[in-house]
Amino acid sequence: MTERVRAVLITPNNTMLLIKRIRPGIDPYWVIVGGGVEDTDADRKAALLREINEEIAGDAEILRLLHQMDNPKGETEYYYLARIEKWDFDNRTGPEFARTDRGEYILEEIPLTQEAVESLNLMPSQFKDVLCEAIARGELIPAL
Repeated sequence: MTERVRAVLITPNNTMLLIKRIRPGIDPYWVIVGGGVEDTDADRKAALLREINEEIAGDAEILRLLHQMDNPKGETEYYYLARIEKWDFDNRTGPEFARTDRGEYILEEIPLTQEAVESLNLMPSQFKDVLCEAIARGELIPAL
């Protein structure tokens, strides 16, 4: 079974980093940083740190598992809460960024409010409710 890992990345400004995707013929949508676990990854956390480095040239501290779910493709997705202080989107290295047929990738800082998250076309859509509930419970502001 394929496993995917994603990070709800909390910045020093208590915002979260999301990638806005703009693709021809599709309404813009946002995704949480992450990707597939590869055979060469020591474990899921190592895979997530690799993905964060590839996608936003960042180095994060993984705090805890936030949520786990199966997606419509039959993959298990693990969502972690992480704190990030430095990133450089211009120096991302993921292979998807080299393909011009995949549309645009824009890194955005999103306020940690239910209103901000509810206004997004966040994919996968079933995680949007999980994220809003975690915000309402105050679970996304990591201890410093």
